Amino acid sequence: MNKIKTKLLIPNKLDIEVEGNTAKVEIYPFEKGYGITLAHPIRRVLLASTVGYAPVAIKIDGVAHEFDSIKGVFEDVATFIINLKNIRFKIKEDKEEVEVNYSFSGPKELYGKDLTNDDVEVVTPEGYIATLNEEVTLNFSLIIKKGMGFVISENIRDSIPSDYITLDAFFSPIKSAVYDIENILVEDETDFEKVIFTIETDGQIAPDNALKDAVNKLFSQFAIFSEKFSVVQNVEFEETLEDDYKVLTEPIENLNLRSRSFNCLNNAAIKYVGELVLMGSNEIAKIKNLGKKSLDEITEKLESIGFSVNEPLPENVKKLLQKEIEKLKEESWDIDMDIES
Repeated sequence: MNKIKTKLLIPNKLDIEVEGNTAKVEIYPFEKGYGITLAHPIRRVLLASTVGYAPVAIKIDGVAHEFDSIKGVFEDVATFIINLKNIRFKIKEDKEEVEVNYSFSGPKELYGKDLTNDDVEVVTPEGYIATLNEEVTLNFSLIIKKGMGFVISENIRDSIPSDYITLDAFFSPIKSAVYDIENILVEDETDFEKVIFTIETDGQIAPDNALKDAVNKLFSQFAIFSEKFSVVQNVEFEETLEDDYKVLTEPIENLNLRSRSFNCLNNAAIKYVGELVLMGSNEIAKIKNLGKKSLDEITEKLESIGFSVNEPLPENVKKLLQKEIEKLKEESWDIDMDIES
């Protein structure tokens, strides 16, 4: 049922799972119809405007053009070039362009991993290039550039030395960027939306960084409106603990400690599991009347739920946990005051 509204719901959940070169990203909740409004331009920017690297020209000793053959190499020049274009490079030290020279002697099977050197890294090391089937030496040079999208060879021929064969350049490191939109429940309404992105890269850039880059590019396109219309970003997001850390906000009763151990913690005003992890073993050992046996028990109980008093939490988790525990203690204090009154 439609309701009268004066404000749009602002999405406040962003979940990212990264495995290798693939990321699954969930963003929600959106008002009906707003999922595709966000998802489509992000996908377009990902595919067309993510910066990558590609060979734009090649020079092979003894070869005059791309329809020639290479003595002692199983592949002809055209096939050799196609295989090379399937190899994905990454220029080191964030340079815009490098020229790299290679020399290989046969017999040998040539793979992407053989092309890594001080100037470039190959992110597809298992990619096949060619077979040198005789005792010959193959010398070739590549010009590798940084760029976006797809550029045909005719458009860059004038910038390439005349002794090089110009190549079509496919720069984009995005192998796949797809999204689904699902309906989700918000309060008692079912027509809100969740956007689920699946992003795969070739390894030149991490998939979550590719998404971040695409969003920044979109924001930059809207920046022109700020000057004329005084656009103000006044949305505040409250970070919350990830599910893996929620157990740390539970009361220490849930650890099922012996009475002596529990009483020592209770007397020290320690109410929540996360306080123990934040303190660390040295601070816990200083608690009044807490002996070694109790310390060992606490350590064992924490390790059983996946945490150690000897391993500090990530800094962002530590800050969120401290904030959450302070909030819980304030709420507990307010309840106690209400009961007393």
